[in-house]
Amino acid sequence: MTGVNRAAVVAGIVVAGALTLAQARDGGALTNGLVWGSQKVVQGARTVVGAIAGLFYEDQALAADAPSSAQRQSRGVSAQEGAYFVWHGSVETGQTVEIKGVNGAIVAERAAGTEIEVRAEKRARRSDPDEVRIEVLEHAGGVTVCAVYPSSRGRENTCEPGSGGRNSVRNNDVRVTFYVSVPEGVGFLGKTVNGDVEVNDLASDVRAESVNGDIEISTTGFAEAKTINGSIDAAMERYNIVSGLSFSTVNGSISLDLPDDVDADIDAGWVNGRLDAADLPFQLVGRVSRRSARGVLGEGGPELKLRTVNGSIRIF
Repeated sequence: MTGVNRAAVVAGIVVAGALTLAQARDGGALTNGLVWGSQKVVQGARTVVGAIAGLFYEDQALAADAPSSAQRQSRGVSAQEGAYFVWHGSVETGQTVEIKGVNGAIVAERAAGTEIEVRAEKRARRSDPDEVRIEVLEHAGGVTVCAVYPSSRGRENTCEPGSGGRNSVRNNDVRVTFYVSVPEGVGFLGKTVNGDVEVNDLASDVRAESVNGDIEISTTGFAEAKTINGSIDAAMERYNIVSGLSFSTVNGSISLDLPDDVDADIDAGWVNGRLDAADLPFQLVGRVSRRSARGVLGEGGPELKLRTVNGSIRIF
């Protein structure tokens, strides 16, 4: 291995590790599961053979809009007993149902009617599932449902919409799996740290985040996603013609099924992989380098930003 390659490996380890910890701290959750995630990042980063500085874009908030002064209301009905939780309620069309987990997967599907259903199942090997409560916060932007772990070091864990709230996990192995039914026209935002996010056949706009987990999305609206250790597979029938879309990962591939009539400017970057856009009317702007490409889909338009380190990018 040359000195340049050794430097690239070190850079990959540092950047990927820093991204993993940064994402976890953003969610206020630093769990034992991140040890596994960090190991996976290091293994993937050893294969990095080029400089990756400047590859990743500045973090963008993928959060439902809601005022920080949101108050609990009584639009929904919930039941919580032991390891199981169920909530039924409704929000206005165009509002968002937001799920905020830490350890565990999030699975969403289209609701048959206009009612939202959120089910949560708690499992643990050593810790007490009853110590993790499921909290529902109804607000002007929709509804936020959180898995709230026991507070530690005198700092209270809280459930708040969007980027607000705190949920630090220490020595607690409870895993909470959320199952959500989302009505047509109601946006969905799913966020977890250690777990997959699976969104099936929704009829609304979707945003999904994880740290150690894959993301799969299918919707008639538009989609946006980011993870660290995992792949992204998304299919959408609409494109965000106001602000564009972004998808990012470190260790994983990105596969996007875009609308047939999409007009967008493509900004793609990778290290170990390649870009495949052969099935689309994609016109390059300049030359394709070994690690990046820019181009235009259709007439061009709001930017589609794609980033990975260890993985390929496919758009079709």
